[in-house]
Amino acid sequence: MTAPQCSRAGCRATADAQVVWRNPRIHSPERRKVWTACPDHVDFLRDYLASRNFPVEVAALTPTDAA
Repeated sequence: MTAPQCSRAGCRATADAQVVWRNPRIHSPERRKVWTACPDHVDFLRDYLASRNFPVEVAALTPTDAA
């Protein structure tokens, strides 16, 4: 199994966090999207989504999440 990669465009670093979000205009409350993030981009991805008023949470990426 390969390590999860950061979702930031152009970044191929190993991810260690998950950015969980949804667009409330098109997603129901139970629908969640997940981006993976390396330490260098977790704040960027979280802030990008928060600036659009999307509900967003950041959590550690565990081995079961990566599977």
